[in-house]
Amino acid sequence: MHSDLDTDAAAARALFQSLEGMEGLSRPEPAPVQKGKERFPGQAALVKLYPGVLVAGTIALASTWLAQHYGAPVMLFALLLGMTFHFLHQEGRCIPGIEFSSKAILRFGVALLGARITAGQILSLGITPIVTVVIAVVSTILLGAFLSKRLGLRQGFGVLSGGAVGICGASAALAIASVLPRDKHGERDTILTVVVVTALSTIAMITYPLLTAALHLDQTKAGVFLGGTIHDVAQVVGAGYMISPHTGDVATYVKLLRVSMLLPVVFAIAFLAARMLPGGSGGAKPQLPLFLVAFAALVAVNSLGWLPKAGADAATEVSRWCLVTAIAGLGMKTSFKDVMTAGWRPVVLMVVETAWIAGVVLVAVEWFL
Repeated sequence: MHSDLDTDAAAARALFQSLEGMEGLSRPEPAPVQKGKERFPGQAALVKLYPGVLVAGTIALASTWLAQHYGAPVMLFALLLGMTFHFLHQEGRCIPGIEFSSKAILRFGVALLGARITAGQILSLGITPIVTVVIAVVSTILLGAFLSKRLGLRQGFGVLSGGAVGICGASAALAIASVLPRDKHGERDTILTVVVVTALSTIAMITYPLLTAALHLDQTKAGVFLGGTIHDVAQVVGAGYMISPHTGDVATYVKLLRVSMLLPVVFAIAFLAARMLPGGSGGAKPQLPLFLVAFAALVAVNSLGWLPKAGADAATEVSRWCLVTAIAGLGMKTSFKDVMTAGWRPVVLMVVETAWIAGVVLVAVEWFL
C-alpha cells in the first residue's frame, strides 16, 4: 500500500515540475545537450527554444479559432491573448522561444510576404510614399533632438527615441544605441526607449485602423498611413491585414521603405557622433537586414512570373502563421507596468514624436496621394 502511495506521489511531483517549466516558475533546468552528443543537428537549439515557441504557436492556434468563430481580426486576438501571458517572459524556460518567435519567426514571415507583391503594385503607388517616408523619418529624429533639451532630457535620448519612432521601433533603437557615445545613462535610455516604443506601437496597432475608418481613407491610403506611422514591423503587418490583404501589402511595402532608412540614418548618426565626440561612436556597424533582402528578392521573382501560383499561395499561408505566432510572442513581451514606472518626460517626448510622424504622413496621404 505504502509503495503505491509513494509511486503516486512521485508521479504527481513529476507532473507538477513539468507544469512549472511551462509557467515560468523556478525549477532545476535540464542539462544542456553537449556538442557531439546530439541525436540530430540542431537538437540543443530545439530543446532551448521549444517551450516558448510552443506557447506562441498555441496562442496562434487559439487566436485563429476565435477569429474564425467570432469574426474578429486574428492579429488582435493573438496580441491580447499574448499579453495575458506576459509573466512567461519574465523568467523561466519560455524566454528564448518567445524571443525567437518575436524576432526570427517574425522576420521569416515578413520576408515571405514578398511572394504576394509585385513591382507593378509598388510602382502604382508612385513616388509620394518614398518622399513621405524620408521627410517623416528625418523630421522625427530632428524633433526628438530639439525637444529633448526642452524637457530636460539628454539630446542623445532624443535622437535615440526619434530614430526608434521614425524607423522601426526596438530594432532601430538597438542599432542607433550601438553608435551613440557610451556613458552611464546609455543602457538605461536604450531599455526605456524599447519599452515605451513597443507599448506605443501596440496601442497604434489597435487604434490606427479605427482612425483610418473614421477618416474614410481608402485601402491604399490606409496602407500608406499605417506603414508610415506604426513603429514596429509586426504591428504594421497586424494593423494592415486587420483591414484587408491589399492594405496589408501596401503597409508592408511602406514600412520596409522605413526599415531601409535604418542604414543611412545609423551611419549618419555614427559620423556626427564621431565628429562631435571623438571615439564616442563605438559599437559594431549594423548589418543589412537579411529579411529585407529576402522580401525584395521574392518581390522580384514574383514580378518576373517565375513563382508559380501554388508556391505563392503556400508562402502566403506559411507567412500568415508565422506572423500570428510572432504577434503572440510580441504580446507576451509587452509590459505596461514597466512603462508606468519610467517617468513622464521620456514618455511625453515619444508620444509627441509619434503624433508628429502620424501628422506628417496623414498630411501627405490626404493632400498628395
